[in-house]
Amino acid sequence: MPKLTRIYTRTGDAGDTALGSGRRVSKDHPRIEAYGTVDELNAAIGCALAAGLDPELDRALRPVQNDLFHLGSDLCYPEEDKESVKIPQIEQRHIDTLERHMDSMSDQLAPLENFILPGGTPGAAMLHLARTICRRAERVLVELRHREPIGGFTITYVNRLSDLLFVAARFENFKKGRPDVCWDSRA
Repeated sequence: MPKLTRIYTRTGDAGDTALGSGRRVSKDHPRIEAYGTVDELNAAIGCALAAGLDPELDRALRPVQNDLFHLGSDLCYPEEDKESVKIPQIEQRHIDTLERHMDSMSDQLAPLENFILPGGTPGAAMLHLARTICRRAERVLVELRHREPIGGFTITYVNRLSDLLFVAARFENFKKGRPDVCWDSRA
């Protein structure tokens, strides 16, 4: 576990930063964009949790925040550097856990009969916001994968997490007695 004695280092003042391996890249490098977007996603989930979500959602999403640090670690090391350094990475078990949570929540919800608009309770709305950030993270990961190799489970994890966040938003509204906010295609 790293010990941070001070937050500023001044090493990024020229617009570059270090990957986990120590290699320096521009702060607009797609790899930096990828794990920066994952960090933004984690903050959005933190905001949703701070809103006081249903306890089942709280139990499901707190570990996700930790998993997102695994994902950030996975992304801050290029694949060729992972051979010499043991770092936390996203694995199939992380995806399996998301699917179990999603199945448990979905079993309690009515089937979807329309498109859902973001909204309802404040917590559900924040979960929808997190979902859209998650979808952006997925697009950034796909773009990065076109340029260089990335962890084999990263895109699948983010894809599944966006699905979980959608179900979680519906679940939060259900638990708080609010109906889904449906799209009116005739309006």
